[in-house]
Amino acid sequence: MSSRRQEQPSKVRREVVEQVPYGLRVGAALSWRFLTLCGALAVLVFLVGYFASLVIPVGIALLLAALMAPAVKHLVAWKVPGWAATTIVLVGGLLLVVGVLVSVVAAFVNGVPELQAKVVVGIDQIKDWLVHGPLQLTPQDLDQYVGRFVEMLKSNISTIATNAVNTTVTTAVGVGELLTGFLLLLFTLIFFLHDGSNIWSFLTRGVPIRARKRVDVAGRRGFASLVSYVRATVVVAIVDAVGIGIGLAIVGVPLAVPLAALVFLAAFVPIIGSLIAGSVAVLVALVANGPIEALIVLIIVIAVMQLESHVLQPLLLGKAVSLHPLAVILVIMGGLSLAGIPGALLGVPVLAVLNSAIRSLVNEDDPDPELVDPTNRADAVVGGKGEEPA
Repeated sequence: MSSRRQEQPSKVRREVVEQVPYGLRVGAALSWRFLTLCGALAVLVFLVGYFASLVIPVGIALLLAALMAPAVKHLVAWKVPGWAATTIVLVGGLLLVVGVLVSVVAAFVNGVPELQAKVVVGIDQIKDWLVHGPLQLTPQDLDQYVGRFVEMLKSNISTIATNAVNTTVTTAVGVGELLTGFLLLLFTLIFFLHDGSNIWSFLTRGVPIRARKRVDVAGRRGFASLVSYVRATVVVAIVDAVGIGIGLAIVGVPLAVPLAALVFLAAFVPIIGSLIAGSVAVLVALVANGPIEALIVLIIVIAVMQLESHVLQPLLLGKAVSLHPLAVILVIMGGLSLAGIPGALLGVPVLAVLNSAIRSLVNEDDPDPELVDPTNRADAVVGGKGEEPA
């Protein structure tokens, strides 16, 4: 009797379900799963934003580890102790960065007087073009427009001063946070370089034994993609900076070295960074040298960017880190809106790691972890010990 009572509601439910169109059932099933994923991603984004002061330094430290760890590995292979190899690479990297910054600042200070002189001449040329060019503005109209601009600045001077005071107070707090973040970055980078293999071994122990090998391979290949990405980005940044810097020096644009350094730093944000840095170089050439020189600089920037996009990136990155340009732009803009410049800097590397790791996880024909090429293994790249994860 009880079994009949249980079968009757079950039969009614099946009849009710059968009355719902198949497409609606599939759509509803996909919808609640999609909403669940969106909720999980929202929580993840919230946590990353909440702990941004921790996530950003660790993320940048991981990027620097991907750049420096191969050097540590080679030194260890030459029988240099792990702690000594880490110290040599870290101190050498810091000295290199400080030396480059000092040279760039010195070049900027030395180039400011020349820039000021050329800016005055450039502004006079622009005024002459506005008066005698196609626009045919009268000197009175030009003076009127300049006067309006000056009045606008004067009317907003109180707001600017108030914001400056607030910025000073905020900067005092921001400097402390920046120093703390730098120390955390340095501390994390030391452990990534010296003990990265054991850190990865500890993390994989939290994965079920049945899936541990596959996750291990995915992690190794994800980090190998990060190493490839960072190496390729550095090479591309150097080529961009040298190419544009030489072009600026030949044309005679002032501050060629600082502008080349700006191009180098901006190249770490793919597509958008090079575009912004190139625009700044063209603008400086326009104001300091004139429209003909600015057009030449624009041609140089376009040529270098074409070399980067069609030759360097496909050749250096290859299939392991191949990302569609639309995905790159969307990730950069999303990271920029979520975390500013650090988000734009870290967005593409995160996408590259996830792309490689997920492809490894879903590939059923993946080889056994023991057969993976050692040059693609995370424990062969991170840390100098080369230990096998548990």
